[in-house]
Amino acid sequence: MTTSPSATDKSVNPDPRYRKLTVGVCPDQWGVWFPDDPKQIPWQTALDEMAEAGFSVLETGPFGYFPTDPKQLRAEMDARGMRVVAGTGWGILHKQDAWADTERTFRAIGETHAAVGAEYVVHLPPMFRDEHTGEFTDERTLTGAAWDLYIANANRLGRIMKEDYGLQMVLHPHGDSHIETREDIDRIFRATDPAYVGFCLDTGHIVYGGGDNVDLIRTYPDRISYVHIKAMDPAIVRAAHEEDWSFGEAVGKKASVAPPAGEPDMPTVIGALADLDKPLYCICEEDMYPCDPSYPLPNAIRTREFLAQHGLGQL
Repeated sequence: MTTSPSATDKSVNPDPRYRKLTVGVCPDQWGVWFPDDPKQIPWQTALDEMAEAGFSVLETGPFGYFPTDPKQLRAEMDARGMRVVAGTGWGILHKQDAWADTERTFRAIGETHAAVGAEYVVHLPPMFRDEHTGEFTDERTLTGAAWDLYIANANRLGRIMKEDYGLQMVLHPHGDSHIETREDIDRIFRATDPAYVGFCLDTGHIVYGGGDNVDLIRTYPDRISYVHIKAMDPAIVRAAHEEDWSFGEAVGKKASVAPPAGEPDMPTVIGALADLDKPLYCICEEDMYPCDPSYPLPNAIRTREFLAQHGLGQL
């Protein structure tokens, strides 16, 4: 069973309008995309710096970056006054021969995260371009049997996560994926079962896909159950689409930025989320793989302080 963000979290704003919104963080804000990569900051350092930046709520990001043993993970969190609210996983849903691996991966994530009291699991859609080379590895658009299987397996995976682990699965939109544009989002959420499939509103990826965050919040108030707070530079996003860059190339050219730079307008989005009047974890992210290891801490502090000034979290 899931719980609501608690007033004991130092990330909860006591202002009545915003008190149901809880700010958190994940490894993406520290330039982490992979479970293990020599270009990434060590997890112990990242966790220390997250706590130093004033965060108490964590999404663990790529499974295997942080310890997967629940006793060790809980001990590391407790030592820093933090708690885990979500896990994250990549999993192919539209190919029959990939299901066994996807199920195995998410069951492992489910076991670890249920044991430490998490409430959500974020399904990140595999991209149709290679993250390093930008080469196409799949079709841009799902049709026919592949589309039908995507929907069936999204429902199937969400049901497993809820019934076996007590976790709410949320689908995450992403650049270079089959859930990127507003058309993709509408198509998927008309077809999936709301009992098992929620929506992770990633504000930056919505901008990357040409969508309107506030309109999505108002259109899907019951499906939005989790949030990633992220901003994008609209000029770089436009160039990425016009010149057909991969998402990885766009990130390398600084498509992802720290608010208040870029879009969407965060105070407006935070206000729209507050108007939903329901508990929401809002997890700070900024795509910056790879990055100078000295950059994430001061950047995260500035971002958290800006968000707090506009209702999300406390100063």
